[in-house]
Amino acid sequence: MKTMTKSGAAALPLNSIVSGDCIEVMRSLPEASVDLIFADPPYNLQLKGDLHRPDNSRVDAVDDAWDKFDTFAAYDRFTREWLAAARRLLKPHGAIWVIGSYHNIFRVGAALQDAGYWILNDVVWRKSNPMPNFRGKRLTNAHETMIWASKSEGAKYTFNYEALKALNDGVQMRSDWVLPICTGHERLKDERGEKAHPTQKPQSLLHRVMVGCTKPGDVVLDPFFGTGTTGAVAKMLGRDWIGIERDAGYIKAAEARLAKVRKYDRDALVVSTSKRAEPRIPFGQLVERGLLRPGEMLVNARGKQAKVRADGTLIADDVRGSIHQVGAAIEGAPSCNGWTYWSFSRDGQKVPIDLLRQQLRAELG
Repeated sequence: MKTMTKSGAAALPLNSIVSGDCIEVMRSLPEASVDLIFADPPYNLQLKGDLHRPDNSRVDAVDDAWDKFDTFAAYDRFTREWLAAARRLLKPHGAIWVIGSYHNIFRVGAALQDAGYWILNDVVWRKSNPMPNFRGKRLTNAHETMIWASKSEGAKYTFNYEALKALNDGVQMRSDWVLPICTGHERLKDERGEKAHPTQKPQSLLHRVMVGCTKPGDVVLDPFFGTGTTGAVAKMLGRDWIGIERDAGYIKAAEARLAKVRKYDRDALVVSTSKRAEPRIPFGQLVERGLLRPGEMLVNARGKQAKVRADGTLIADDVRGSIHQVGAAIEGAPSCNGWTYWSFSRDGQKVPIDLLRQQLRAELG
């Protein structure tokens, strides 16, 4: 489903599932039009026969035709083609996440680098409830690997560091994520009560990726859409999404799922940001706006005072300069954060000048 603009140029089929081959569809979409790509490509598991549990019951493993390739060379060719089509779609600041297992992720990683992407991190998704190794001949395969890459070396990309830190209880987010596999109420079932998709990813995984690497209104593309986890999370988080899928059964399941998803309210979509990302407020604006008056005295924690001047500088004894320079001179330090160093007096109470800065930032939205 490709729509057109009034000028006749191809337009993005936002918030819809496009049926077809992912490479052909991506090649038909406008260049540099997508902010983030999340890709869960075939893993090429190379399964030989059925897999059984110790009680001889059959394991519902991935044996679908879409996961089978005749040779490693055929899989590599497919990987190079879809990665090239994906890179063409990314905006200059865009990024890609690719998830895989030991069967394919190393081949995908090499292809990413060969295609010109710049790897930022590999993230280990450690499954808190993995499927055991029933044959007892190998270690339990308890993780999958995700590669996060920018479009090119030196390219800017979205990284909401403070938001991920907040998600992780105030601790810097690490590159090993312990999350459960998709089970229970989240697992989609077909009419027979069986899994609608054998490798449905948990919403928690996509939530973390999108909170960390996108902004509301960004366009997120999933070229291997399956039953629509990427679209569901994008819709909830106020991101536009595009899904590409060729299996009619998966499309039907995804459409039914997405119809039930509601977007979070506007306030809930705001995430934590760093101080550097907030609007810059010069101290002089406080004077211009009348929040502080020329001649008014600021005071530090020890009672040392400095007078506010009309141009937004301070004077204390024989020291003149910015709120930072005067604070540093008083302390005999190489630097000083004047916003947290100085206070002013209101109704007999000391009030940090940073509160006035926050007031102006709130007015700026």
